[in-house]
Amino acid sequence: MKLLPLLAILTVAPALAAEKPNVVVILCDDLGYGDVKANHPAGKIATPHMDRIAREGVRFTDAHTPSSVCTPTRYGLLTGRYNWRSRLQSGVLGGLSPRLIEPGRETLASVLKKQGYHTAVIGKWHLGMDWAKLPGKDVTTLAVETPAQVRNVDFAQPIRNGPTSVGFDTYFGISASLDMVPYTYIANDRVTALPTVDKSWPMHPGHGGTVRPGPAAPDFEVAEVLPEFTRRAVAYIQERAASGQPFFLYLPLNSPHTPIAPTKEWIGRSGLNLYADFVMETDWAVGQVLEALDRTGAARNTLLVFTSDNGCSPQAQIEELAGKGHAVSGPLRGNKADVFDGGHRVPFFVRWPARVRPAVSDQLVCLTDVFATCAEAIGVPLADTMAEDSFSFLPVLLGRGPSARASIVHHTISGAFAIRKGPWKLALCPGSGGWSAPRDPEAVKQGLPDTQLYRIADGDIAEAKNVAKDHPGEVARLTALLQKLVDDGRSTPGARQANAVPVVLRKPLPAATKAAKKKT
Repeated sequence: MKLLPLLAILTVAPALAAEKPNVVVILCDDLGYGDVKANHPAGKIATPHMDRIAREGVRFTDAHTPSSVCTPTRYGLLTGRYNWRSRLQSGVLGGLSPRLIEPGRETLASVLKKQGYHTAVIGKWHLGMDWAKLPGKDVTTLAVETPAQVRNVDFAQPIRNGPTSVGFDTYFGISASLDMVPYTYIANDRVTALPTVDKSWPMHPGHGGTVRPGPAAPDFEVAEVLPEFTRRAVAYIQERAASGQPFFLYLPLNSPHTPIAPTKEWIGRSGLNLYADFVMETDWAVGQVLEALDRTGAARNTLLVFTSDNGCSPQAQIEELAGKGHAVSGPLRGNKADVFDGGHRVPFFVRWPARVRPAVSDQLVCLTDVFATCAEAIGVPLADTMAEDSFSFLPVLLGRGPSARASIVHHTISGAFAIRKGPWKLALCPGSGGWSAPRDPEAVKQGLPDTQLYRIADGDIAEAKNVAKDHPGEVARLTALLQKLVDDGRSTPGARQANAVPVVLRKPLPAATKAAKKKT
């Protein structure tokens, strides 16, 4: 892809910077690519408000999360940096995990705050914060806390190094996914109610399994979380729109992630199952935000990004939905946690009525790119030590040309890598790298090769035919490019940066898996 001429960038930036658009980022939790009608018209779930954003803005059809699971994607979105450059090489954090974002690292919030924005996050954080641990007690650093650790912190003490330490003026939300302790709200650096009782809820009522049991505030109920976040987001928009100060609202919703818990008025609305009902309630929440922007007159000059943190979870009962004609990933293979596109290609719609005309774009985009796009929109240059994997797609929004992004690195829950460039996608694992069949150990038992190559942009969007054997040169070229992006500590132009920890492209297989591979 061609870069915009420097003169064009310099001409655009001051004009945009003068108006300083508000920025609203709505991040759904586990919403599949095919769950939104605008992306997959054959889908059976009504999503009129999400569709409205797609219709009134630019709908990106080839947008991806940096990881196919929660925490890593949130890190990438706020830092503009691939998650595997951090200490977290696989999996996700827990609700009691310490802060993941490195001290001194600039975030989208901190950059906008320095430009005069009021910044707020309302919703699910899941990037760690430093709880006061009880004497002699500890919690897991880079994974979900064990059942024995759920009361190892003093919930009455202030929390250090939370969202307000990385650029946000205010924070209201939950510390991690709604199936992780503690089950209580947090306002800035304190819980709003002490979690003095133990609670748990069904993961997906009627399908077995419960969320991790643990400390909860007595009045805390999971079905009320989405409405509460929605009410607070609407109130924040009303307050800030009246102030005259530009604002950044990061709204990471808890839905439709487990526990799948729509409120009573939404149960049964879809005619499919509770997950579909929850998607519809999530769409309602999006509609409330749109209405608040319209009512306050803020919509015209608000850069609104709508997306999801990864693909749909199997907890949605994917096969059940498919039997009723709904494909959560649309035409894509796989789901949340996977190397396949269903794990990380997501709905991604961007609306800015003052500047952006409606369009559909096949530009390759990563959620890390939101950082550079917002920075360019307000005329802020990025230092070498910031947003190392963020390419502005502002030229696409303005109809002036492509983004400079020519490749993208994918990453899974197990730490498996893939890279996409042009029509080619190379995956360095034998199976899904995640949860869908075949999982990597099973793929090895089946004798599947440990390298996969697909011509994904030339018809094989379902990643059905592995052509690695037929194109060894392409495998070598993409492997070398991936290694270079890892070694350089960045994918954007600039000085080489250090990764937080050494990054290994292929994780060693467990001993049992190696033995099975040897036999085949």
